[in-house]
Amino acid sequence: MAEDTSSPMDRFCGSTFWNATQTWWTNDPDFTPCFEQTALVWTPCAFYWVFVIFDFYYLKASLDRNIPWNKLNVTKALVNLGLLVITALDLIMALIKKGGDSELPLYDLDVWGPIIKFATFLLVFIFIPLNRKYGVQTTGCQFIFWFLLTVLSIPRCRTEVRLESERQKILDSQQPSEQDFSWEEYQFVSFFIFFTFTSIMLILNCFADGLPRQTKYQRGENEIPELSASFLSRITYQWFDKMALKGYRNPLEEKDLWDLRPQDSCSEVMPIFAHHWNQNVRKNYKNKARVEPKAQFSNGNVTFENPHGEKNGRKKGMASIMPPIYKSFGGVFLFGALMKLFTDTLTFAQPQVLSLIISFVEAKEAEPEWKGIMYSVLLFVLAAAQTFILGQYFHRMFIVGLRIRTALINAIYRKALRISNSTKKESTVGEIVNLMAVDAQRFMELTTYLNMIWSAPLQIGLALYFLWQQLGPSVLAGLAVMIILIPVNGVIASRIKTYQIRQMKYKDERVKLMNEVLSGIKVLKLYAWEPSFEKQVLDIRDKEIATLRSTAYLNAGTSFLWSCAPFLVSLVTFATYVLIDENNVLDATKTFVSLSLFNILRFPLTMLPMLITNLVQTQVSVNRINKFLNSEELDPNSVLHDSSKPHPMSIENGEFSWGDEITLRNINIEVKKSSLVALVGTVGSGKSSVVQAFLGEMEKLAGVVNTVGKLAYVPQQAWIQNATVRDNILFGQTYDRKRYNKVIDACALRADIDILSAGDLTEIGEKGINLSGGQKQRISLARAVYSDADLYLLDDPLSAVDAHVGKHIFEEVIGPKGILARKSRVLVTHGVTFLPQVDSIYVLKMGEISESGTFDQLVKNKGAFADFIIQHLQEGNEEEEELNQIKRQISSTGDVPELLGTVEKAIKLARTESLSDSISVTSADSLMGGGGSLRRRAKRQDSHDSVASAASLKKKQEVEGKLIETEKSQTGGVEFAVYKHYIKSVGIFLSVATLVLNFVFQAFQIGSNLWLTKWANDEKVANDTGLRDMYLGVYGAFGFGQVATNFFSSLAISLGCLKCSQLLHQTLLYYNLRWPMELFDTTPLGRIVNRFSKDIDTIDNVLPFNIRVVIGQAYMVLATIVVISLSTPIFLAVIVPIAFLYYFAQRFYVATSRQLMRLESVSRSPIYSHFSETVTGASTIRAYNVGDRFIEESDAKVDKNQVCKYPSVIANRWLAIRLEMVGNLIILFASLFAVLGGQTNPGLVGLSVSYALQVTQTLNWLVRMSSDIETNIVSVERIKEYGETKQEAPWELEQDKNKPKNWPQEGRVEFQNFQVRYREGLDLVLRGVSFNIQGGEKVGIVGRTGAGKSSLTLALFRIIEAAGGRISIDGVDIASMGLHMLRSRLTIIPQDPVLFSGSLRINLDPFEIKTDDEIWKALELSHLKSFVKSLAAGLNHEISEGGENLSVGQRQLVCLARALLRKTKVLVLDEATAAVDLETDDLIQKTIRTEFKECTVLTIAHRLNTILDSDKVIVLDKGQITEFASPTELLDNPKSAFYSMAKDANLV
Repeated sequence: MAEDTSSPMDRFCGSTFWNATQTWWTNDPDFTPCFEQTALVWTPCAFYWVFVIFDFYYLKASLDRNIPWNKLNVTKALVNLGLLVITALDLIMALIKKGGDSELPLYDLDVWGPIIKFATFLLVFIFIPLNRKYGVQTTGCQFIFWFLLTVLSIPRCRTEVRLESERQKILDSQQPSEQDFSWEEYQFVSFFIFFTFTSIMLILNCFADGLPRQTKYQRGENEIPELSASFLSRITYQWFDKMALKGYRNPLEEKDLWDLRPQDSCSEVMPIFAHHWNQNVRKNYKNKARVEPKAQFSNGNVTFENPHGEKNGRKKGMASIMPPIYKSFGGVFLFGALMKLFTDTLTFAQPQVLSLIISFVEAKEAEPEWKGIMYSVLLFVLAAAQTFILGQYFHRMFIVGLRIRTALINAIYRKALRISNSTKKESTVGEIVNLMAVDAQRFMELTTYLNMIWSAPLQIGLALYFLWQQLGPSVLAGLAVMIILIPVNGVIASRIKTYQIRQMKYKDERVKLMNEVLSGIKVLKLYAWEPSFEKQVLDIRDKEIATLRSTAYLNAGTSFLWSCAPFLVSLVTFATYVLIDENNVLDATKTFVSLSLFNILRFPLTMLPMLITNLVQTQVSVNRINKFLNSEELDPNSVLHDSSKPHPMSIENGEFSWGDEITLRNINIEVKKSSLVALVGTVGSGKSSVVQAFLGEMEKLAGVVNTVGKLAYVPQQAWIQNATVRDNILFGQTYDRKRYNKVIDACALRADIDILSAGDLTEIGEKGINLSGGQKQRISLARAVYSDADLYLLDDPLSAVDAHVGKHIFEEVIGPKGILARKSRVLVTHGVTFLPQVDSIYVLKMGEISESGTFDQLVKNKGAFADFIIQHLQEGNEEEEELNQIKRQISSTGDVPELLGTVEKAIKLARTESLSDSISVTSADSLMGGGGSLRRRAKRQDSHDSVASAASLKKKQEVEGKLIETEKSQTGGVEFAVYKHYIKSVGIFLSVATLVLNFVFQAFQIGSNLWLTKWANDEKVANDTGLRDMYLGVYGAFGFGQVATNFFSSLAISLGCLKCSQLLHQTLLYYNLRWPMELFDTTPLGRIVNRFSKDIDTIDNVLPFNIRVVIGQAYMVLATIVVISLSTPIFLAVIVPIAFLYYFAQRFYVATSRQLMRLESVSRSPIYSHFSETVTGASTIRAYNVGDRFIEESDAKVDKNQVCKYPSVIANRWLAIRLEMVGNLIILFASLFAVLGGQTNPGLVGLSVSYALQVTQTLNWLVRMSSDIETNIVSVERIKEYGETKQEAPWELEQDKNKPKNWPQEGRVEFQNFQVRYREGLDLVLRGVSFNIQGGEKVGIVGRTGAGKSSLTLALFRIIEAAGGRISIDGVDIASMGLHMLRSRLTIIPQDPVLFSGSLRINLDPFEIKTDDEIWKALELSHLKSFVKSLAAGLNHEISEGGENLSVGQRQLVCLARALLRKTKVLVLDEATAAVDLETDDLIQKTIRTEFKECTVLTIAHRLNTILDSDKVIVLDKGQITEFASPTELLDNPKSAFYSMAKDANLV
């Protein structure tokens, strides 16, 4: 029987399953009915059953619930039901019509076919209500299932229609036939109903379901359309069209952006990461029995554990961030990996199809045309599938990257709130911020490529396998070349890595230095020290450039190796192949299939080294982040909260350190409930440290610290946030108007708030730049009072306010009758006045408590305290009434004659001195500063009415309360000028060289390929070895031409970009240091630093790479078009419309993407500035226990940044899909024309199609990189913009050189009708001031706040320029000389001492022109000699950032030493007022009187006793001089303002 030869499938169907003659060897191909009913139906079904697992996963992962029934899902359900009915009917009909009695036999197919379909439809049907219930709006598996089912049913349509027409013929032929066609008729009808229903289902599945009713997160107006986009819209990114269009029409703004997808927000990402991190931390301890560390952080449900552990937990090593990252985000990543696997396999199908096309062309006559068309279409389908899958893959990877970045930024933020002080010392704020800005960012950039680790070797392996099939063992020769190149590359990569680490180090150093320079810019200008610091920055920069230059050579080396790799490999392989054996002949198929395989090889081979260097960089970042996250934390248990103890605050036998030597020892303090305890002592005796010990900020070595109740803390240096005044006071609490007003009045802030333009809603600049020291201090105090805590730690809150205000605050707030009377308070203070009113006093000396008790007890003891008081009173700067009070207090204790004597003396002194600012406590006309009050006790007052404050105040009145100008993100295209600027900086020669070299490179490449075609098509080569060797030789020569040109072009471009980068940094620094002061006041520091770090980094590292790629790819595209047109000229006709499509996609994309990138970078700065603010204010945040709120704020900022980041990621994919489809069209047309166009040369066809296959990737890279260039060139734009800002007058002028070396010789200062304003369009601050000071005179300047005292000095130094009139010194108009000439010949001792990190020597003499002896002499005179002698490093003692490791008093003395070193004829003394204790102040006064006897001294006075012995007094009022005479003369005239000031102060 014939039946037996049939296959099991034939038996299953009862007809043949596969018939090659019918399907393949024919001009009219068709499948057999059996094949159509089994294979073509079961493939989609099998697909669905395999991948249904994803549908289940989406149900589980969905955050929403409950989609209402609507037209769409009801229709779906009904159509699906219809399908179920039809299939069931098929089965029933088969059982009725066939088998049993009927003559038609019943085959297995008739039973199993419907059953399989029924089961699958049932499964799909079940998902309709399930998806509805779990809020899944669209599913990919179902869409693909219906798509496949519909497409694969099309062949059967054709078959059925043909059979039907045949049946009709038989019936029409009128021959009475016995055949019964009822079963076939039924099948015909049933199939078409089935086909219609599947098509309807396909169409229905193109749309997404309605919106769910219940969502985990509120869905806003601005919800991202992706959430409710259908599968089709998601894979084509059609949902993004709206934004692309909007962005193309006009620049996008923040309000146009969509909300973040809930699954990417901090609140979803963090808990997962924290969970895995904590697990990882626990694993790291050896002693498993240990109790798990308590959650260190709780924010909603996110708690991070401390990897540092208790002191005893022996660690197995660092807890790394890697395992938690794998565990948290590995799922999505694996899914992505699966997709990558798919695309990799598709890639290798292409060369196979190519070989089919070439052989088709070779045998043109023999083959039917439909095969050629089918191959072309197949090539297109493969490419399209690859496009869609890759699109999804990259999208997934980006999301993982974003989530990792979110997790890391937040982990770093949370950690920063906990690090101990020793950790904080190791790294500056800048370095910690860098962890966030640079290292977390690295991860994001890496994730996309991470899969290449396994994918690259896989691709290489597959390529080699297919090559072996073409060329046999000679492939091994090629492989050997590759393998040799890998270690060479490895060596280069590791060198690059060391350079990279070095460059990072220099960059950190440079940014840190810049940060300091910008923070202390005012002082640098006053001292004319900018050149020194400019040189320091440039020195670091030169080292950085040298490192980058070495990297550039190495990079050129790698790019050279990798560009010649594919070529060398093909050369070696072909040479080996033809030389091994006479019979081996290269033909077109072999050549071009091998070439396209080599091209595939090129990508993984280029990627591997890039990936390795990237991995290495990321490894460095991981280590940095790990080190930080594992660093020591504050021990949360160092302070106990044991309510059974008798007193709310106590320290017993405490010993504390700041991480190195012991700072405090044998500390015993107890604070009774609602009592006021004062801590007194000299500077540096450890008063503040005791407060820190209560807060748990210090490392506790022994003893017990206990606090019970809510804390509030006022630090010595107020920490003010960049927010409104009200927000700073409320500090996260709700606004209660009554309480708020009470607090404002008690803290004497009412007058200040009235002055501010927008009242208490005025924005304060970062670090409180537009407030005076006193105001900052009072706001800080108000914050504490408003918080209504139980325990108050006040670290010298009265230091920066005047005596009257101090008294007011003490009475209203701190003292026994103040708001805080019922609270327990610890007050650190320098003043004596309030001590009689406190409950107990602790005297600190050298970090120990020398004595304690009430005022009376201590006075009787005649110990350290009595000395303290005597020494304090001798200063003579107390008010008479206060002294009387102290006198009464002391006399009541009796028997302390020497003390009483001192008090009597002090009272006499107080009668003879008085104050500079006589304004009654209530008057509000003080412009800003001391709370509109008497400027008493000048020592404490920081009348910081510097330019900053007044300028910003005026500015604020214009812009209701806005101070910081918001960062402009430019809109629209980057102007051509920017590119011109960049190319100019690179240099014309290098620019042209690069272009020419690249052109030559491509020419060589095309040449070598055309030569190959010629060789492959030459029939004679088979018999003539000489001819063969000639071909080989020329091919080799072409190759070496490629290699050489590539090397030089990549070198030219790298060096050109470097040269440019150096130049841009130089100009940026040059212009930035020459900004006038006003620009620094209105530009936040972070923004300028951003230029020096982020933007310069972009120009150093990112742009050169981008440019190199763009130039290469552009030439590549040109080459492709040239080659395809050579082989099939008709292709040029298609190029035009394709180019149009391409151009449009690109324009739309660039406009949108660039704006998104800009928005993203603007929304990124707040994350970092908020972070650095947090790091600086960490102790305050901890004291108030508001860490959680700050974490939430940080999370919100990160989310806001993601809102801008996510669309730009999507824009990338949107474009990629569209461009790659354009590329796929090129492939389709190139191959179609080659097949149909009658091109008979198989070599050329092979060449053109293999070029076309590469074009998609090239096009993609090209647009991506060119838009990257557009995005990154913004950095150049921003730097250029900073170079075009207003500059101050030139530093040096030619005519300065004629001035004598020791000008000014006499020191005569003359003001002639001098007027000045802070900025264009503001009111005058000095309105026509004229006076004349003889050389050597001592002049005091007094006046109310805002009268223009500081403006006078600033004008003298030309920090602000004259608006009219002139100032001359020794008869020379100061406006006619260079700023440095002027500033370096004047000396100033500024109000707030600013120190820079570096050696003490650099701080005194940055130009290193003084000898050691001179420096020691200056140190001796400024009473620092003994201190410096005691330091191990002496003059080279490293000073930390901002001088943190010296006390405030010592810093003040360093400033004095600076002045002594300069010793010029004119000295300006802006009286120091903040937190200097009395002895220091006295030292400064004495030194100035003796050392500057010969000089002209201008003193801005806050206390009259310092200027009563001066030669002249200038009284300023509202910018005009009201009086100018000697003090005695003024005091003799009862009508003078000076007299009334003196009278106010009971002086006369």
